[in-house]
Amino acid sequence: MNWKPDKKRPICPQLCEHLCVLIATRKIGAGEKLMSVRELAVSAGVTPNTVQKSFEQLEQKGIIHSIRGSGWYVNEDTQLAAEIMRKLVADKTTSYLNDMYGLGLTKESIIEMIKEYQNE
Repeated sequence: MNWKPDKKRPICPQLCEHLCVLIATRKIGAGEKLMSVRELAVSAGVTPNTVQKSFEQLEQKGIIHSIRGSGWYVNEDTQLAAEIMRKLVADKTTSYLNDMYGLGLTKESIIEMIKEYQNE
């Protein structure tokens, strides 16, 4: 799993967000089995308890479900994961824009900077 958590925020919500992004972008498909708790813990560099808690939170939100003795699976309806991803993108974009406006940049200069850095 290619994931680098932000050390300034709790790990569990970040892992939930990351899994939602993977589901929303279809890197993990509807109905697909997730890694086991232990496999994901090793892959993400977190404790199994953190993964278990994240899975339980995603289950409560209706994004994944467990099948006893088989593992965790993505629900067929991935709309909620997509909504969580859209909110995450909106929050990060708003934060970025506020930071840039705080530096005195205009909308036009921000767009130009994005174009410039995108080409690098």
